[in-house]
Amino acid sequence: MWVRQCDLDAETDLLPPIPARVASNEEFVPPPQSAEQKEYQARLAQISEQAAKRQGRSRREFLRSGSGMAAALLALNQVFGDCYQVEAEEVDDPQAFEEHWPKDQFIFDVQTHHVDVARKWYDESATGRGIKAFLLAMRPAAKNLDQALEMLNRAHYVKEVFGDSDTVMAVISGVPSRDWDKNPLPPDQMVATRRFVNDLAGSRRVLSHGLLRPNLGKPELEEMERQVKELKIEAWKMYTGAELGEKAWRMDDEKVAYPFWEKTKALGIKNLCVHKGLPLGAFNEEACRPLDLEKAAKDWPDLNFIVYHSGFRGFGWLGTGTGIKVVDPKSTDPQEIPWISDILRILKRNPQIKNLYFELGGTFAILSSLAPRLCMHMLGQMVQVAGADHILWGTDSIWNGSPQSQIERLRRLKIADDLIEKHGYPQLSAAIKDQILGLNAARLLGIDPAAARQAIKADKLSALRAGRRYDPATRSNTQYGWVWVDDGRDPTTPVGA
Repeated sequence: MWVRQCDLDAETDLLPPIPARVASNEEFVPPPQSAEQKEYQARLAQISEQAAKRQGRSRREFLRSGSGMAAALLALNQVFGDCYQVEAEEVDDPQAFEEHWPKDQFIFDVQTHHVDVARKWYDESATGRGIKAFLLAMRPAAKNLDQALEMLNRAHYVKEVFGDSDTVMAVISGVPSRDWDKNPLPPDQMVATRRFVNDLAGSRRVLSHGLLRPNLGKPELEEMERQVKELKIEAWKMYTGAELGEKAWRMDDEKVAYPFWEKTKALGIKNLCVHKGLPLGAFNEEACRPLDLEKAAKDWPDLNFIVYHSGFRGFGWLGTGTGIKVVDPKSTDPQEIPWISDILRILKRNPQIKNLYFELGGTFAILSSLAPRLCMHMLGQMVQVAGADHILWGTDSIWNGSPQSQIERLRRLKIADDLIEKHGYPQLSAAIKDQILGLNAARLLGIDPAAARQAIKADKLSALRAGRRYDPATRSNTQYGWVWVDDGRDPTTPVGA
């Protein structure tokens, strides 16, 4: 069945800084632990137990430290081969780990979310109680916390994204619904979160998506104008597979979609962020495939089509409880990565398309720990075909907890020499990683990284975070999405069903 990873973590001291399970954002069925993930978890338990004793710490404290992150990277290398740049001394010496920290990196996460966890978790788990304390530290005048769950959720978001990671700026995103009053985070609330964080910080830390639903017809044109003019949204988020009581739709539908592309040009919003891949539940699966982007991108060269999740199809079940269809994670052959490969083929046959971008949210989180060599293939092909300047950093946090785990994985990931030799992939240089982690998104969203970083240096969040980097007393090392626990039932069954 599906359970919250944070609920599983509440009573254990073995909290891997790099997750040992894939957590779902409710857009795909969470797969069971693979054999490799179980091996990684066991190796990390051994490494951390010994290293924690040498440092005179508890295992929980050790795993929340920089040395704990190094231990996780080392354990992944022991399972998957030489994937991550990490040295054994970093496990024993936190300062050695910190020496690898690129302190001026501009990290701009274009896919972040609120996550509503049970009130009981805030009250009874050590991490939840810590978030209450975090809120009080930010807003000493805050009262009636027992009734302020919305404020707690916002404080939780701030802590995980800006308190416990090197993220500099972020975009708050959501999922559409037909009626905003039935939506857990409608556009007005996303904008309220933007205001909450930016007012709290005293600088511009968060941008906000608007939610666009072209399959609702002409009335949506007025809602579109409201979100731009009143809410001042900075980009659109849309789901072609979300039927919302109507038919699914396509980005290249000249009758349904094109009036909205004309309207958004007139309103001055150029960035169209579209969910592709991960077609769970109410989504129309065929409409989640990225094949409709080819014509749309060619017809609208002045708009940017940003493919969220990079179109990753996810996993297909081999049968009830038997595992997942994942190509051999240790294979050296080039991989067909459903449906990412669809986009790569579009770009190969249309070299003139320059306005189609990959966004990594969820996809990098999954592949970089479940199948690192497949992740190398994915990034190598993206850079090779689309260019390093066409990949945007997103983490799908805080479903996946603090983004820091993913940030460290990309910083340390290298493409294996045999893959470079066989397929001609470029190595993931520091410059390429800087582009992916933030500079590309800054360019598309009109952010001056140097000016933004200068403003942020003196803001309240920077002051609050000072000295807290990898602080064992404050980090949580958990995910807040859903994971699958084998209880003998069909793995597509959500908890409580």
